[in-house]
Amino acid sequence: MDPLFTLAGFVVGLCVGLTGVGGGALMTPILVMGFGIPAALAVGTDLVYAAITKASGVWFHGRKASIRWRLVAHLAIGSLPAALITVVLLDQMVPNGSQERLISLALGITLMFTSLILLLKERISRGVLTNRSRVAGWIRRHRSRLLVLLGALLGVLVTLSSVGAGALTAAILFLLYPRIPAIAIVGTDLAHAVPLAAVAGAGHLQLGNVDLILLGSLLLGSIPGTALGSQLGIHLPEQLLRRGLAGLLFLTGLKFAF
Repeated sequence: MDPLFTLAGFVVGLCVGLTGVGGGALMTPILVMGFGIPAALAVGTDLVYAAITKASGVWFHGRKASIRWRLVAHLAIGSLPAALITVVLLDQMVPNGSQERLISLALGITLMFTSLILLLKERISRGVLTNRSRVAGWIRRHRSRLLVLLGALLGVLVTLSSVGAGALTAAILFLLYPRIPAIAIVGTDLAHAVPLAAVAGAGHLQLGNVDLILLGSLLLGSIPGTALGSQLGIHLPEQLLRRGLAGLLFLTGLKFAF
């Protein structure tokens, strides 16, 4: 195992503990830009990494009864088939030379979108809670179907980029169900992220896009890093951390996309 990868896992775990932003938005760019790992291999390894690291969070939230399983089911109905279809299309219809470019483009776009969600989170929160327009009423009436459709979009994006299972899912849940407590949003988000990352990761494993030795090195560092970050995060200004991280993600996304 390479100690530099373990250090990278520790740094990402620390950032996740401090900000709550999922590891995919941080880990994949570090592997590609910092270590020169091909984007497809970085995405596949990160998906398996996410499925393992987030499983403990599901256990915790399950014990606290802070998971809305009906919403998890609606998301999964859309996301899991979409993830499988995306893997099959990558394997059967996208030439090997084009896979790397497609994954890099998807990674860049998803990173930029995630950064905007982080920056506008508070403004969106206020707008959703006070909106009484016809559009808002229509969304509330059809939100179960919308959740399935948006789950499918998430399935595609997460499979291609390994980004979005955390921040984007949480944003979707809050937009459609603004009255749900924050802890239930987090628990539901995690409960959906684990099977989605597992299915997409298994697909990438089948395509040869998972490095198990790299995976072990990352896990060795990320577990203590997340624990330390969670403790430090209590004493640091979350808003400032999120803004700084959002700016970094946006610039990184631009580099991948263009």
